[in-house]
Amino acid sequence: MKSSFGAIASALFVVLCWSVVALADGSGDATAVKDDDGKYFDKEGNPTYKVQADRMVDWYTYSGFRRYHSECHVCHGPDGMGSSYAPALKDSLKTLSHTDFDGIVAAGRKNVNTAHENVMPAFGDNKNVMCYVDDIFVYLRARANDAVGRTRPEKHAAKPETARKWEDSCMGAH
Repeated sequence: MKSSFGAIASALFVVLCWSVVALADGSGDATAVKDDDGKYFDKEGNPTYKVQADRMVDWYTYSGFRRYHSECHVCHGPDGMGSSYAPALKDSLKTLSHTDFDGIVAAGRKNVNTAHENVMPAFGDNKNVMCYVDDIFVYLRARANDAVGRTRPEKHAAKPETARKWEDSCMGAH
């Protein structure tokens, strides 16, 4: 029996394979125009960040920081700055759409040419990544737009009940 998590990963892979036109790039107008219980969206409906005047970030940006540094920074470098064998995601999110980002994370990617060989493993079966893929996108989008710095956000909003329920459901707690 396929879990709902497996179905999500499969759907993301299909979106990657069949997507012809990107919905919007990650660095486009990241202004939050919709708030759904502390989860923000831009005018195109893509997840985005919200940073208050006192530098407090929304929960999802903070969660994305934590998840990025738990799962992604080993290859992509601290704070999305890249490494000798993986690109700077801070830069990639300037042109990469939310749909493409999700697809690459779920299905992986192989980029081989005469100058280098980059292989991004598929994380579609890794709940520690896929349950938080939007959070990671939001954090990297904030980095791409210089809305947050290279250090851990000092202040963040409380975890919304919606986030708690999603996490329990995705991780299989309920």
